[in-house]
Amino acid sequence: MPDALFPLAGKVALVTGASTGIGRAIALALARAGADVAVTYRTGMRDATEVATEIERMGRRAAVFQLELADPASISTLARDLTDQFERVDIWINSAGADILTGDDAKKSRLEKLDQLLMVDLRGTILASWESARIMKEQPDGGVIINMSWDHVLFGFEGTNPQMFSAVKGGIMSFSKSLARSVAPKVRVNILAPGWIETEFAATTMDPEYYRNVVESTPLRRWGTPEDVARSAVFLASPDSAFLTGQMLMIGGGVVM
Repeated sequence: MPDALFPLAGKVALVTGASTGIGRAIALALARAGADVAVTYRTGMRDATEVATEIERMGRRAAVFQLELADPASISTLARDLTDQFERVDIWINSAGADILTGDDAKKSRLEKLDQLLMVDLRGTILASWESARIMKEQPDGGVIINMSWDHVLFGFEGTNPQMFSAVKGGIMSFSKSLARSVAPKVRVNILAPGWIETEFAATTMDPEYYRNVVESTPLRRWGTPEDVARSAVFLASPDSAFLTGQMLMIGGGVVM
């Protein structure tokens, strides 16, 4: 029976995009729950290494891997290197995604942004899920895959960027439900759908009035935090959700009900 304080003790988890933000919070929460955790980054090696150091301070094993989700070979290499080092993976969380809102990527054309989202978020999630499912199906105890969607896919959101996000994140939702049917009963697949989450990006780029409007339009009257999402990830990864698969858990303060 799992330890109530450490429900993930003895488990091996991988979190993509874990150098900052929601991915970082998830990786640390899994470690606090007892798991050994591997983290990936695309460009933020220093941040990812700091996350791994924090995990090791908790007495867990940690590893850092570079991952380019737009490159199928990089995903295959990650799966191979992960299993070479840890011999298995019990929890695989696809948290990484393309950032089309800041830096040079924000200056790209609409078509370039769409292509990036399709290649990184949608295709990358599909390929990574296939790799993790392949590994888990060969393990005696199977495993858990968690993919990231968006709560607004269920009712839409105005604007060109939201149109693209909705299409891509909605695709991830639908794919994950189909995958859950395909890999059961050994592997469970569920979806996290964050809403308005106060990441460093949101805090530094959001217009103050828009920021206040989000609070006023949210029934629970606040922005979510990465830790809110991380707690939900631990639940979906743990035996407490052993009879859940193909489900989407929305972490949005009640904006979508």
